[in-house]
Amino acid sequence: MNDTPTIHPVVLCGGSGTRLWPLSRKTLPKQFAPLIGDKSLLQLTLERLGSLNKNITCIASEEHRFLVREVVDKAGATGRQILEPVARNTAAAMAAAALLAGEDDLLLFAPADHHIPDTALFAQTIRSGVEAAMAGKIVTFGVSPTFASTAYGYIEAGSESGDGHSRAVVRFVEKPTADVAELLILHGGYCWNAGIFLAKASVLIAALRTHAPDILEACERATAAASSDGSFDRLDREAFEACRSDSIDYAVLEKYPDIAVVKFDGNWSDVGSWNAVAALHPADGTGNRLSGRASTLRSKNTFIHAPYRPVVALGTDNLIIVDTPDAVLVASADCAQEVGDVVRMLTKDGKAEATEHRRVVRPWGAYDRLDFGDRFQVKRLTVKPGGKLSLQMHHHRAEHWIVVQGTARATCDGQVTLVRENESIYLPLGAIHRLENPGKTMLEVIEVQTGGYLGEDDIVRFDDTYGRCAAIRTRGDTEAVPLPAVTDAEAVPVAVAETPRPTAARPIAPIAPIAPIAPIAIT
Repeated sequence: MNDTPTIHPVVLCGGSGTRLWPLSRKTLPKQFAPLIGDKSLLQLTLERLGSLNKNITCIASEEHRFLVREVVDKAGATGRQILEPVARNTAAAMAAAALLAGEDDLLLFAPADHHIPDTALFAQTIRSGVEAAMAGKIVTFGVSPTFASTAYGYIEAGSESGDGHSRAVVRFVEKPTADVAELLILHGGYCWNAGIFLAKASVLIAALRTHAPDILEACERATAAASSDGSFDRLDREAFEACRSDSIDYAVLEKYPDIAVVKFDGNWSDVGSWNAVAALHPADGTGNRLSGRASTLRSKNTFIHAPYRPVVALGTDNLIIVDTPDAVLVASADCAQEVGDVVRMLTKDGKAEATEHRRVVRPWGAYDRLDFGDRFQVKRLTVKPGGKLSLQMHHHRAEHWIVVQGTARATCDGQVTLVRENESIYLPLGAIHRLENPGKTMLEVIEVQTGGYLGEDDIVRFDDTYGRCAAIRTRGDTEAVPLPAVTDAEAVPVAVAETPRPTAARPIAPIAPIAPIAPIAIT
């Protein structure tokens, strides 16, 4: 039908996904991690929603803004990204999105981290809820249950709404115990709560005004004072921080009288544990499920996630094995829901691997921390075509850049040099410098840092393409931290050899061939 209302998808990109550690961490939650083949759950979600409308709004943490934009580009989508300065749960996120939309817009709210393989059936099911939503209902979508799960909430469906697709919602049931879940399945008429909602912006705002006026008022202040930066809409920090944190289920849906549910009969997973991830992979004859470079021998009921190197399970049973470049998880499958406890333990022990990955995404590309010691650190930098790092300086470290692929444009104290493959350039402590990729292919650089302090917060930015430059030093690229300027007198003393600043890139000297080792006579 040509007069079918346009559906405006809104993707809720929050959540830390601690139960999928070590793949999912605070700096790269599960929705951004490559989990299904080489695609993230967010990319798959955007591609699925693209069948309804490629103009998609994402609401995400300020910390993850560049991750979101990169995935939006990969998925071939367009649209804006609403940035939350702090996490305030789904009620505030949905309120902000509704306030920034047109009052007659039909909004589809969907989590970023669900897996729904049947895109056509999903789109058909969503369209089945349009009539009820346009009539002023808040439409939720329930999944036909395949077993008595204790990991999901349930929706009890009542009488038909008259449109041939939806039913009135009788009640919501929180995640039940095992015996209650069995009773719900035996009773019939219940479905899993998928956390997907369809409603007109004006209807959602009116529901919030009635049942959660404090949340709506805080979001009205946060959106009224929002600022725009390219595709980013930044909510006002002070106003949004003052907002109460609550889910849309508690804040509105359990109190709102006019809710309809449309049932989805396809495969669905919230990918909430490693057992759920394992279920996405086919089992062999002994129940093993393997991903990547995994192998088993005389093992059964074992799941292995091994995207980087060979991982072999020998004689195991009922295990989960997850390999990443800097951390490995080995757990009983019966403890899959308790992985969050591991993250809390590691965080308490001060282990950076609890929340940070070795590879860190930046708006210009990424860096991978290859090696480090007391006074040195080695990184692999990959810079996108046209990408450039900020014009910056460090008080406590010097750097060497060695180009291994592509051509770099390096700025050092105002002097610009093209550095080609197999050439290097030295950046003394205190030099104002910048790295750029002027080419059309990926630039790869090995960076060697030396000095008395190598923390990411030793950086002063003077110019930045990505809006990260201010009269402050920053910790990394995501969290602005007001700090006093460090003077030369306050800098940690570092012994630096008297090396002249380069006037041109220096080719790397070839390494002499190693003489063959003479055979050893064994008597």
